[in-house]
Amino acid sequence: MTRILLSAGEASGDMHAAELAARLRERDGAVEMYGMGGPLMRRAGVDVLFDPTSISTVGFAEALRSLGVFRKVLRRLEEAMAQRPPDVAVLVDFPGFNLKLAEAAARRGVPIVYYMSPSVWAWGKGRAYKLARLGATICAVFPFEEAVYREAGAEVVYVGHPLVARVKPGASREELRRELGVGPQDLLVALLPGSRRQELAALLGPMLEAAAIIRRKRPEARFAVPVAHTLDVETVRKAVSGAGVPVAVVPGRAYDVMHAADAAIISMGTATLEAALLGLPHVACYRLSPVTYAVAKRLVRISRYAMPNIVAGKDIVPELLQDDVTGPRLAEAVLALLDPAARERVRAELAQVKAALGEGDAAGRAAGVILAKARAKAARVP
Repeated sequence: MTRILLSAGEASGDMHAAELAARLRERDGAVEMYGMGGPLMRRAGVDVLFDPTSISTVGFAEALRSLGVFRKVLRRLEEAMAQRPPDVAVLVDFPGFNLKLAEAAARRGVPIVYYMSPSVWAWGKGRAYKLARLGATICAVFPFEEAVYREAGAEVVYVGHPLVARVKPGASREELRRELGVGPQDLLVALLPGSRRQELAALLGPMLEAAAIIRRKRPEARFAVPVAHTLDVETVRKAVSGAGVPVAVVPGRAYDVMHAADAAIISMGTATLEAALLGLPHVACYRLSPVTYAVAKRLVRISRYAMPNIVAGKDIVPELLQDDVTGPRLAEAVLALLDPAARERVRAELAQVKAALGEGDAAGRAAGVILAKARAKAARVP
């Protein structure tokens, strides 16, 4: 029987790891999986020993509040590895924690596969060398990250990006707009403030302020907020109730809302790539604490931060950071995107981003790599 330690944090990591777990079970019905993850992983048959999605953090200052918790979780997973030795340790995103777990796995001679690996092309290139020293195999999801890991000496397999196959709406655009109460002449603007509580606190207010400004200038505008499963829907409803504009609060269903929308304001991260795959023109924005931002400015080596712009190597969608994330600035950028010619121009460029990410079953390819590593380890055991 193959036994796999699977570790993921945050909503997006939980999603990717759950899909990976499902593909692993398709290929090996007897596989045993345990580790750290969220509700989607648990549903996919993973024995989840700790769920970090309720406290996952962003940034340096914010992470300090959860360090004690994650130290305890690391010890717990080390104990689990001793009691239930895995054939492979599979790490999904969440590098602040998973790099420590990789060290623990390497000490026990456990092969390591990293899926959705650290963004070493943006900052922290030393992490690529660290993973190479630990003997990790990298399942690369962006074509441009493959060269960085190879240069560090790591084994790399390009599997493509899992979102290409995953990002699919549940109905036609017309059906979804009717369901959301959006008329044929209306404009729908999606508001996606992120999946973490601190993102919600930092971004939802400016987004709602922007919505009010947009509504004054474009009375036909309507708004919708899809709420990540890591956030409390009632908290969002309460915040939205005072906005003074028509805002639909939709639990989950981010792809449906984005597919129905004409434009969006989106927290930088996975959601901007999802929007690109759906061809949705959007404004990307983000706010960090002043301490975290000051540190990040010294470490980050890239000039673009929204994933569609990084993949394209040029500016496609507007980016607003820190003090520029205000209602008026967001509204100005969205109003420009609501011009039909501008929307079509951005959609055409987002189609090129989608093509650059390729087609195919990334999770299935990664599952094949993982099971091959498990078989190789089993063959070495006398």
